[in-house]
Amino acid sequence: MKTLYKIFLNRRNNRNINRLSLVTLLLLISLVTSSYGAKKDSLLTIAFGNHNKIVYNLHDGTYSVFFDNNAFIKSAGIETKGVAGTNVNSAVYRSYSKTVFEDRLGKGNKYVIIRNAEQGNKLEQIFYVYKNKNYFVTQLIVEGSKAASNYISPLSNAQITWNKTGDNRALFVPFDNDMWVRYNAEKVDSAHFTSSEATAIYNNENYNGIVIGSLEHEVWKSGININSGNNHSLKLTAFAGFSDATVTHDKLPHGLVLDNDSISASPKFMVGYFGDWRKGMDIYGKNNRLTEPPVIFNWTSPTPIGWNSWGVMQDKITLPKVRGVIDFFADSCKGFRTSDNSLFIDLDAFWDGMNHGNIDGNTDSLKAFVAYCNAHGFKPGIYWTPFTDWGKSDRKVEGTNYRYPDCWTKVNGEVIDIDGGRAIDPTHPATKERMVYYIKAFKKLGFKMIKIDFLAHGTLEADSYYDKNVHTGMQAFAEGMEYLDKQIGNSMLVYAAISPNMATARYVHMRRIACDAFRRIDETAYTLNSTTYGFWLSRMYNFSDADHVVFSDVTDGENRARLAAAVVTGSLITGDDYSAGGKWRAAAQQLLQNKELLSIVQYDGKSFLPLEGNTGKNASRLFVKIIGKDAYVAMFNYDDKPVKINLSGYSFFKNIKSNAYDVFNQKRLTGLSSQAVEIPAKDAVIYKYNIK
Repeated sequence: MKTLYKIFLNRRNNRNINRLSLVTLLLLISLVTSSYGAKKDSLLTIAFGNHNKIVYNLHDGTYSVFFDNNAFIKSAGIETKGVAGTNVNSAVYRSYSKTVFEDRLGKGNKYVIIRNAEQGNKLEQIFYVYKNKNYFVTQLIVEGSKAASNYISPLSNAQITWNKTGDNRALFVPFDNDMWVRYNAEKVDSAHFTSSEATAIYNNENYNGIVIGSLEHEVWKSGININSGNNHSLKLTAFAGFSDATVTHDKLPHGLVLDNDSISASPKFMVGYFGDWRKGMDIYGKNNRLTEPPVIFNWTSPTPIGWNSWGVMQDKITLPKVRGVIDFFADSCKGFRTSDNSLFIDLDAFWDGMNHGNIDGNTDSLKAFVAYCNAHGFKPGIYWTPFTDWGKSDRKVEGTNYRYPDCWTKVNGEVIDIDGGRAIDPTHPATKERMVYYIKAFKKLGFKMIKIDFLAHGTLEADSYYDKNVHTGMQAFAEGMEYLDKQIGNSMLVYAAISPNMATARYVHMRRIACDAFRRIDETAYTLNSTTYGFWLSRMYNFSDADHVVFSDVTDGENRARLAAAVVTGSLITGDDYSAGGKWRAAAQQLLQNKELLSIVQYDGKSFLPLEGNTGKNASRLFVKIIGKDAYVAMFNYDDKPVKINLSGYSFFKNIKSNAYDVFNQKRLTGLSSQAVEIPAKDAVIYKYNIK
């Protein structure tokens, strides 16, 4: 039948059709039409991985996905919205092709299913299936004179059947890390949300899970809409065109996407089933980095370790204070170093107060700071916000002939302020010339690190952009970030603070995993919510960071917990004012020079895995990382009273063959330390076990 249909298509395109050909064509049409009476002939089966398949109905345009021979996804369709209106599945014949392909994820088969829509647009649904991989990638492309779209879904209104007993969860992923937003592992029977870019649906008892997420972030903001039916059933749509006042901070609908005047393509979405959802999210993170490789140069130096002024000094930063911090590390905390025996000393916001003006003022204090770092073998860092105007007044843009109102982002004709900062257009010449001016000055002064902040200001959907080829917030962000990276070159470590969770990964080396955190146990718990459910982000970045570790005057237990949160997340940046006396100096000398703790950070700077995935908006109490034959297990008590954790309830501890080594106290424990652990109030432990 497929062969006959191809013959029919070829002959239909021949303009010199004689009467005999017409009779033949009519006969072929009759054969093709009559074949639709048999449901089997309208089904296309696409096998992938181990015992997995997509069954696509060529007649109505829906498909189901079987993982391990179980139909977890049923009746998925497509949907687009744009200048041609709304377009969904319809009962028209679809042709398809199958070719062998290879991309950055591997080798496999590519299926393209073509449907001509009523508005004259051609719709192409693409399935990329890979050898020996239990996931596939799908994409929807609209082609035609009315292709421009601001909503496009290759997996729409799908019925998810999740026949797992016990504690089932669906994961909400935020767009960025601003405003103390939290991940949320909601119970499936009450899950009603739109997650940004990705989600996981999993069972917390056996860890089995489905992972779905977009792999491309340069053009679209994507979302995964979930609406629960019960504990075993929900509706799911994976789509591009996500715009939300709370999640993405947008007050306008997503911009229209059109490429080459006739094509609108969704991002690629990964869909997979895994025996352990955490492994699935790790693979998803790695596949993001493969699909959209870094623009920034690859960091091959050791895991960053250092100090940042925002932890305590904040707007009271002075050159004498910063020198005092450097002296403390040089003279009294010599064991706190990167594996190449250095530290990053980073000036955060209000560094301009050190030189009584902006970068175009007197920079003698900045020069002296850089020189003092260099003299002690440390690497100086600086802070900047490329897409934000804090002055919010009509004045000249530094390093340009423009004025700030020229480049303010407009939404419904009005400027847009978020977190007290005014958004500026990443594509405007003033914004770019300002980048050139600042980065050139930072490099000339000798800075080796830059912390960039409030990057989500550059992702906003706007009335328009200076670059008329840009129509979406993510396109504007990509243009601005690529230009920034070009100015930086390979001269500095680039650290992102407030920023999009995934789209930032191409442009920086390390990223703060959550919003601001300082010293208290509740701040530790807040940060670790993001590490619990965003651990996989360290596969997209060189490093994830838990923000500046501040010891201050809180309890010793809170000091341990705050430091452990950094170790569990990845890199290690401290934040106390070590130029001043206080208990934090003794805490730093004891904790920051613990060789075993530092060796974990220095190993690869990647996040630990959570052992609990049922904590909702809170954090897991247990995290694990395996290095060789050793398993490091971090355990936290966020409560104000002691807690006993029964480790025998976690399958991981079945592989333990030794008593624990207490990393903080540097001693071997006796007794069944792999069975139960009591943790004091507001405290944490890190134990090392040998694994079988």
